[in-house]
Amino acid sequence: MKAPLVTSEKLIIIGASTGGTEAIRAVLEPLPANAPAILITQHMPGGFTRSFAERLDRLCRITVKEATDGERILPGHAYIAPGDQHLKLARSGANYVARLDSGPPVNRHRPSVDVLFHSAAQHAGKNSIGVILTGMGKDGAVGLLEMRQAGAPTIAQNEQSCGLRYAP
Repeated sequence: MKAPLVTSEKLIIIGASTGGTEAIRAVLEPLPANAPAILITQHMPGGFTRSFAERLDRLCRITVKEATDGERILPGHAYIAPGDQHLKLARSGANYVARLDSGPPVNRHRPSVDVLFHSAAQHAGKNSIGVILTGMGKDGAVGLLEMRQAGAPTIAQNEQSCGLRYAP
């Protein structure tokens, strides 16, 4: 794997599945408006991710939106994979950009957490933090390992808290 370009821009990369909507809210809601950029793949069918992003945008100080292909990734923003497309991190010169892909499901999912984590390992490496939340099955496990091997700190939600309801 080619080493990512060196940059000071930090990213948080999150993957979630069953129960993940409340876990994601609990992570995003307290963040300050100047938080690092966040990319999120949540196992959710097409048509639901836009309303999920809009709800989070109303609750959070950061801007939360459904990702669009080619847009620049900015601090203070969270980008959610559309429910029927893979979200990938890419580079355009010195900038990070979002790439959407309608390729086949990976680990039975589109969007797939492994796809996002793999792209973060490739393009951001140690400038990213990988976070895996609730109910993943195996999607995300290989990609999170790739992120760790690329120098990224990684965090996994423990099994005991996966079934808990998060209080505001």
